[in-house]
Amino acid sequence: MHTVYLALGTNLGDRIVHIQRALMQLFTSGIVVTRCSAIWETEPFGITDQPWFLNAVVEAQTSREPLELLRLVKELEATMGREPAFVNGPRIIDIDLLFSDDTCIQSEELILPHPRIAERRFVLEPMVELAPDWKHPISGLTMRQLLDAAPPLAMFRHSQ
Repeated sequence: MHTVYLALGTNLGDRIVHIQRALMQLFTSGIVVTRCSAIWETEPFGITDQPWFLNAVVEAQTSREPLELLRLVKELEATMGREPAFVNGPRIIDIDLLFSDDTCIQSEELILPHPRIAERRFVLEPMVELAPDWKHPISGLTMRQLLDAAPPLAMFRHSQ
């Protein structure tokens, strides 16, 4: 079994329902979610003229290899209605594979760990809730250290 961390994000429609549905889709696909961070409401990153996001990170167990897991989550996004759009644009759901154990992959289809973790406070805040001492397998820095160095972003713990 592999320990994986997945980031979930949504800023269209009923955002809470989209997060819940994504969690259910992961479960029915055999991904065992062991822990889920709080849900954070965050200002848009990159393109600011769009609705605010809800973001969370889940820790899960899976027997799937990273590339197989990536393909599965992209399929789940499509099933939930995500359509191809521009980078950092609005979306019904976004599921990013952040880590799979301490595996490092550099291919055309997948880069692990996720290449932009260090600049994404909306991923690091919930990641620190779950695994503050998890070490990035390339930099060797903990999630807490990466968060301390991350650029500012307006974020609020969601009340639901």
